[in-house]
Amino acid sequence: MDISVVVPLFNEEESLPELTAWIKRVMDANQYTYEVLLIDDGSNDTSWQVVETISNQNPAVKGIKFRRNYGKSAALNVGFSHAKGDVIITMDADLQDSPDEIPDLYNLIMKEGYDLISGWKQKRYDPISKTLPTKLFNWATRKMSGIHLNDFNCGLKAYRNNVVKCIEVYGEMHRYIPVLAKQAGFVKIGEKVVEHQARKYGKSKFGMNRFINGFLDLLTITFLSSYGKKPMHFFGLLGSVMFFIGFLMVLFIGGEKLYYLQAGIRYRLVTDSPMFYVALTSMILGTQLFTAGFLGELVSRNASERNNYQIETYKNVE
Repeated sequence: MDISVVVPLFNEEESLPELTAWIKRVMDANQYTYEVLLIDDGSNDTSWQVVETISNQNPAVKGIKFRRNYGKSAALNVGFSHAKGDVIITMDADLQDSPDEIPDLYNLIMKEGYDLISGWKQKRYDPISKTLPTKLFNWATRKMSGIHLNDFNCGLKAYRNNVVKCIEVYGEMHRYIPVLAKQAGFVKIGEKVVEHQARKYGKSKFGMNRFINGFLDLLTITFLSSYGKKPMHFFGLLGSVMFFIGFLMVLFIGGEKLYYLQAGIRYRLVTDSPMFYVALTSMILGTQLFTAGFLGELVSRNASERNNYQIETYKNVE
């Protein structure tokens, strides 16, 4: 099969017939073999009934329905696990992503050898309340991930099949699929300017809480990628530095006290010095951080996936 189109959806009953008909026209015109996976993320309108109707009319359209709303990442993860095409293309169900981009995306993967192509909505039809946080988010992601994409959050992306089979998307991680792919060893990541259309039906599901959650997930994925299998390198180092600083401060306070006593000069109690409490706090926090690193290392050593490495191919291995 040439292409699998994975479409997460939530309350998109009006746009689904038009979207699937548009996808079919593009596929037939280019003579692709394809499937369309519509992942209903717990819609509370008639979206699932529409999916069933479309699927009965076009066997290439398949549906998966969640009992409740789990989020876009869960829908994509399930869609990826069921996708069979050589190229997997994701797009939103609100008609803001154009299926006319599919042939170019397919060629970039199959002919140009890219592992992943991310769409870039250079000209957007969204309000500033959505575009401004998106710009800040993209800037922060570029700086922290080292991947120079202009639009990480664009729903229109294309992947080589083995890319989506080697990553797990959860939480709000759908924004960071290029980062997850890079961590899995897929480094040929490109970008293509795509058309962004104004929303035709319904209303946007975007909220400021998604921006905040997305930033927190960025911190999570950055930390896990660097220290997920070696927590002692982070917590142990930080704890040791803090403990050492606190210990030096204690030595300074004690030495100063002894100097004044030897000189016969009246000097205040050690506990009257604010530096004593700063040093004590630093040593306690350092010990706790070191212990956290040690416990994290024990958990990591006993994790079932500790030696789960992505292997591209074998040669002369019996």
